[in-house]
Amino acid sequence: MKSFLQDLRYGFRQLRNNRGFAITAIVTLSLGIGASGAIFALMDAALIKPLPYKAPTRLVNLYESIPLGPRFHLSYPDYRDWKRLNTVFSSLDVYESNAFSLTTPDGAQLADGARVSAGFFRTLGVAPVLGRDFQPDEDQPSVAPLVLLSYSAWQKRYGGRKDVLGQTVVLDGTPNTIIGVLPPEFHFAPAEPADFWSTMLAGNRECRYCHGLYGIARLKDDVSFSAAFANIAAIARQLEQQYPDTNHAQAAYMLPLTEVIVGDIRPVLLVVFSGAVLLLLIAGVNVTSLLLVRAEGRKREIAVRGALGASPARIMRQLVTEGMVLAMIGSVFGLVTSLWASRLLIKLVPRDRMASMPFLHGAGLNSDVIIFVLAISFVAGLLVSLIPALRLPFSQGLEVLQEGGRTSAGTVWRKLGAKLVVVELATAVLLLVGAGLLLKSLQRLLQVDTGMEPQQLVTLQTAAPPFIYSKHEKAIALERDLMDRVGVLPGVKSVSITNKLPLGDADFTTQFVVVGRPDNRETNEVTYRRVSANYFSTLQARLLGGRYFAESDDSSKPLVTIINAAFAKRYFPDEKPVGKQINYRGAPATSAMEIVGVVDEIKEGQLDFAPRPAFYVPFNQQSFPFFSVVVRATQDSGSLLPAISNVIHGIDPSIASFDGETMIERLHDSPAAYLHRSSAWLAGGFAGLALLLGVIGLYGVIAYSVSQRTREIGIRMALGAQQNSVMQLILGEAGTLAMAGIAAGVACSLVAAILMRKLLFGVRPWDLPTFVVVAVALAFCALLASYIPARRAAKLDPMVALRYE
Repeated sequence: MKSFLQDLRYGFRQLRNNRGFAITAIVTLSLGIGASGAIFALMDAALIKPLPYKAPTRLVNLYESIPLGPRFHLSYPDYRDWKRLNTVFSSLDVYESNAFSLTTPDGAQLADGARVSAGFFRTLGVAPVLGRDFQPDEDQPSVAPLVLLSYSAWQKRYGGRKDVLGQTVVLDGTPNTIIGVLPPEFHFAPAEPADFWSTMLAGNRECRYCHGLYGIARLKDDVSFSAAFANIAAIARQLEQQYPDTNHAQAAYMLPLTEVIVGDIRPVLLVVFSGAVLLLLIAGVNVTSLLLVRAEGRKREIAVRGALGASPARIMRQLVTEGMVLAMIGSVFGLVTSLWASRLLIKLVPRDRMASMPFLHGAGLNSDVIIFVLAISFVAGLLVSLIPALRLPFSQGLEVLQEGGRTSAGTVWRKLGAKLVVVELATAVLLLVGAGLLLKSLQRLLQVDTGMEPQQLVTLQTAAPPFIYSKHEKAIALERDLMDRVGVLPGVKSVSITNKLPLGDADFTTQFVVVGRPDNRETNEVTYRRVSANYFSTLQARLLGGRYFAESDDSSKPLVTIINAAFAKRYFPDEKPVGKQINYRGAPATSAMEIVGVVDEIKEGQLDFAPRPAFYVPFNQQSFPFFSVVVRATQDSGSLLPAISNVIHGIDPSIASFDGETMIERLHDSPAAYLHRSSAWLAGGFAGLALLLGVIGLYGVIAYSVSQRTREIGIRMALGAQQNSVMQLILGEAGTLAMAGIAAGVACSLVAAILMRKLLFGVRPWDLPTFVVVAVALAFCALLASYIPARRAAKLDPMVALRYE
């Protein structure tokens, strides 16, 4: 212990005496450790910590699979049949995300929430911290509505008072009795954000056409995932045969709950964490290079200590201790950097995206992150100190002393230090290519044709009390009054409404039949929207045939519809669709709608979704109490939002307005765009740092090599070598290293790009322009880094160089 403390004190003294070296090494290590620690903090919160449920690995999410995709909603009758017929789940419940209109003394407000079946929280294994859970059958229509509060809603809206139990809160015009408060750590990402958790609505309980629910189930202890999937799939096939009109081609689909919650963010975190580890590798290589240079300069010191009786093991321990001191200090600053960086990353997540990733609220400095940082610091310290120490010639002490300081450092450096620089440059290429592909993917995503002109479009969502505005006459009167008042606001060019905004989740689907064709039970599941007459002109959507809706298309006229190009291409490939009729499957003949127009595809789903068939119906003929206002402005569109909201509340204070945003914001903050943008910018940041460290490392190699070859250069110049030839010699050495690093990096990048291809959109993993740009950019930076020492070498005075050392 005494000798260890001696080594420790000596190590600190060495760093104090070489402050430039110490600061450079500590900052470099802190940067690498901090970046790795920050991303690990996010990974710990998202992928490592267990979800706040009982035995979360036994929980699965259930969906119905249709030709449009595998993760669609359940109907309530299908849920009841799945629950009754399955033999693999200990419990099965349903939920749906729900925005409530909350009645307050100041008028209606939006309240985030969800509706669940009675056993939902028992399936999750979550118990309230105050009050009680829903009891069996308390989700039935005959029972007065009940509600549980989230912990944050209890604190924010009720001040954490325990007398909140038994109080009444009015949601969507209906009184709900508060019976409990959920734990502070509880979250359920598929339905978040949710302040109020209420029971299921009474309507649509016998409608197999009505899909709006998701299933959550707990596997029995002795049942595997595959066995459960097989059982529920068999039930879906049975229901398809039993109810061919409603369940044709509707299969079951099942995913582990952990996959549903973190599946989208997992590949992004893994890619970014890989980038952080590579950055740490570059930082370690740089520090190793610094220590190699320093070790070469300490050969004489080591030889003297060996001559005085110090054993190689004793000297080795001293050198390793010095490296560990560096790593220890680097870990302290790395922890601080990790904490700051992880908080910054979380703050950069938009509010609506954070709602779908509530587990990130727990990201930060905790025991897992501290252990991780200390572990990588220890490994880094061990490696960066052992490599230089092992290069020292402990058995050549006499020869070193006889050299009088003239060592073979230049040769050693070219053999090992140059190899480390090749590793650095190859790693930099790997990160730069990854960042380049992700940035190009983001660019392609944001350039997707959305079927509209998003500039100067502003949107605001509303929720009118359904017990009032579910009546057609009331809803139509509200729509016309709202459009008249908003239309005269300064800066408004046109105003329209839709029951579902573009760039959403593509739900609100239905099945249809073509009138006059035999119904062969083909699954014609398509997206449908209810829109006002001037909706398409407000969006500036392209009309491909027929006409737009007119204000005269109301309930007194024959029903009409407009289809999109994907609908026409799929269901009317060899005929003109205008004039044809379609109808909802199972609906009476009086519900048939004539196709009066065809529009180009409007992106109803996410940016990375393939075009989907869709049809639109006039709001004047099929109204809806929940709709969004879409306004095309002649000025800064964002400034219109408060005025539109005031108009809505002026019409009826019980109507809630929320989520006001421009269409450009909606485009850029969509889930697909956010995931691509966050991964691209994070990878780009790591790539930029890697490029900087790699270029610095190359500069250090060339500069040190020049300093060690001063006599050689002087002799060359004394024998007639010109400045150009000296520069070519040095630049040639740098070019060889750069080309070796670039070649190795390109080969590794190709493999890495193929592995991350699922994160790319519209870009091939072997995208040649990206590889070429990265290679040229790195070669140019390498040329700049080596030019300064090469120019210095070319300007050496031969006489001064010959007297060197």
